[in-house]
Amino acid sequence: MTSLSDRRSFLAASGLGAAAIALFGCRDEAVAAERFPVTMTDAQWRQKLPPAAYRVLRHEDTERPFSSPLNDEHRAGTFQCRGCARPLFASKTKFDSGTGWPSFWAALPRAVGARTDGSMMMARTEVHCAGCGGHLGHVFDDGPKPTGKRYCMNGVAMAFKPG
Repeated sequence: MTSLSDRRSFLAASGLGAAAIALFGCRDEAVAAERFPVTMTDAQWRQKLPPAAYRVLRHEDTERPFSSPLNDEHRAGTFQCRGCARPLFASKTKFDSGTGWPSFWAALPRAVGARTDGSMMMARTEVHCAGCGGHLGHVFDDGPKPTGKRYCMNGVAMAFKPG
């Protein structure tokens, strides 16, 4: 037989666990359940990527706004994943959102995936590369026509290929 104080302790601990998930999300479990064509160990990713790209792509960091040279990239070409070189966005879908991050109104077909991000005590849609699972940024419903989407991406997570 369990006592009332044991039940209260269990319920309190459960509440704290739920609050932690709401605050910090549970991306590691979600990512672990997905399979991507390009996989490497954490040590291999760390060796392959520049430090800022590693922190964003593999650990969901965010670059400072207005710090990416890709904000000022206006040539014709393709924005690719820095982790696996998968084409992600066509330059014709790029627009200046005023947010300080490269923004696009559409991704290339089958280029990205999305999942709910419960971090920062809000629900957002996290965008990741469909090739390697690397974190790219978030997508919002306040973009321009024709899609109304704003793919707000971290420039350090991408490379630009002219053409």
